[in-house]
Amino acid sequence: MSWLISLLIKMSCSTDNNQCCEVARVGQPAPAFIGQAVLPSLEFKNLELSQFKGKWLVLYSYPLDFTFVCPTEIIQFSEQYDQFKKINCEVIGLSVDSVFSHLAWINTPRKEGGLGGINYPLIGDLGAKISKKYGFYMCEAGHTNRGTAIIDPDGIVRHISMNHPDVGRNIDEVLRLVKGYQFAREHGEVCPAQWHEGSDTIKPDPKKSKEYFKKH
Repeated sequence: MSWLISLLIKMSCSTDNNQCCEVARVGQPAPAFIGQAVLPSLEFKNLELSQFKGKWLVLYSYPLDFTFVCPTEIIQFSEQYDQFKKINCEVIGLSVDSVFSHLAWINTPRKEGGLGGINYPLIGDLGAKISKKYGFYMCEAGHTNRGTAIIDPDGIVRHISMNHPDVGRNIDEVLRLVKGYQFAREHGEVCPAQWHEGSDTIKPDPKKSKEYFKKH
């Protein structure tokens, strides 16, 4: 019987995934989305991708409200939100919980495992439509993984990564990636391993790249 249940779940996943004709891919236009969110003001508002044209956007998913690793990530993004804002980058979190669940969690004190107020919106992706478009949804689990997408001002996906729910993201690394993609986009040079803001970059040319390799 267990094999039959597993088969039915897989068939359901396949059907659901086929309903999303757009799937996010690095270097391609980001799939359009619209979703109801809880704002920092605790109001509900629909957010859509087109609102962020001309800005960088970090769209990330987390598994579920009222869990364990998730609040550490959400709060850390909030603590560092001003650093993203300074570089023309917005942040949106989402899960398959409702906006009412998000609101209750936001209003729960941090000492009790709540969020205690945050500086950016959380989308309630109840039908998992956005999560599926970005490859964040784990069908058999019924919720999202820790997915991260970075979208540039032209609406092009620059980065997609996934963490298993067991391990939280490094928000400093997400910020580093945004800065790296911004530098490459503005200057036409590429960022080597371990690159950080202010360090040397590489000219993507067989001859000119030697300038970097001679120094390193």
